[in-house]
Amino acid sequence: MTVGTVAAIGSRTDVSGLALAGVEVLVAEEPEDVRRAWRALPDRVALVILTAGAAEALGDAVTSPGPSRPLTVVMPG
Repeated sequence: MTVGTVAAIGSRTDVSGLALAGVEVLVAEEPEDVRRAWRALPDRVALVILTAGAAEALGDAVTSPGPSRPLTVVMPG
């Protein structure tokens, strides 16, 4: 059984505390930074936690189907 990791993408104030729980934090303040972080996610990431702003910046990329796309959740805004 392969175990994946968890990553979070969003503003520093919203995601930095998740590092204490072992989440790989990818700080992305601007929409282009969010999209860059999303594209650079390692294959080992199985779950991505997004801030509401990050989810908005990604748009359809979050919901488009694909076998290699990680499970995503959006933090309440």
